[in-house]
Amino acid sequence: MKSLWLFPGQGSQKAEMLTNVDPNLKQNVENWTGVKLLDTSEGYSDSQQIQLSILLLQINEVDQLKKMGWQPDLVAGHSLGVFGAAYAAGVISKEDVFKLVSLRAKLMQSSYPEGYGMGVIVGLSRQEVAELVKQVHTEENPVYLSNQNSELQNTLSGKLTAIKQVLELASKQGAAKAKLLHVPNPSHSPLMANVAEQLDYEIGKLHLSNPACIYLANNNGHPVKKVADVKYDLANNLTHPVFWETMINVALEYNPQVSIEFSPGNAFTKLLKVKTDQVSNITLSEMAIDDADFLLNKWKGK
Repeated sequence: MKSLWLFPGQGSQKAEMLTNVDPNLKQNVENWTGVKLLDTSEGYSDSQQIQLSILLLQINEVDQLKKMGWQPDLVAGHSLGVFGAAYAAGVISKEDVFKLVSLRAKLMQSSYPEGYGMGVIVGLSRQEVAELVKQVHTEENPVYLSNQNSELQNTLSGKLTAIKQVLELASKQGAAKAKLLHVPNPSHSPLMANVAEQLDYEIGKLHLSNPACIYLANNNGHPVKKVADVKYDLANNLTHPVFWETMINVALEYNPQVSIEFSPGNAFTKLLKVKTDQVSNITLSEMAIDDADFLLNKWKGK
């Protein structure tokens, strides 16, 4: 049974989402990073709290599934999710991945402490959104077309004043949705080049391994099995759009029988269901690990 493991990024975090996480793992993360994880709404206004807590949720679930004997055939992470995907693929150690994400969040937050972020537009093509961005973008008021989550769902990154102008234009043009996202940084745009450069330097110090399964890269959607390609994606995905639509189209070419979306949220399961009804879906934010194990055993051999 071929499986596709999906790892979301920021956006669906919520207070008390760490309630069922292994307390020993949580304590280790706090010791490795020096960050006390609050698991509160107030805490989740901080980039380090958000990113470390989401990664903790995902690593906890990966460890439980692997302990039950399950392994991925393909992994796909969205933005922050690349780190959970890389861990699941055996590329990076547990301690290193938490230390790296802690640094990533700290660098992101210090680079753009306020006035920058992301927005999303649903219902217009990527080309249509690109034309709107061209009307607004200036060096003083930058906005970039960033992630492609589906054919008609694209994100913006940049200065909030510029993003709001593009969102207003999109609404006038008939977009089904045009709103700001709860992301306090202009991720996946050239504005993050300095952060990427520092991450690349730090990653160069780590011992990384070739992925044990197919890793789908954010920066181009390609399937990779060499550590150098994963390393590039981990370091530089903040400067590139996430081509999620391409990643999933490529994943489906491998004919997975089951998808598992790791916590938090279910957005990528919903997007996958729009594309195909030939994949059985598990969303870990909506069921216990034991229930997921039951379904995987039930579907095994199909």
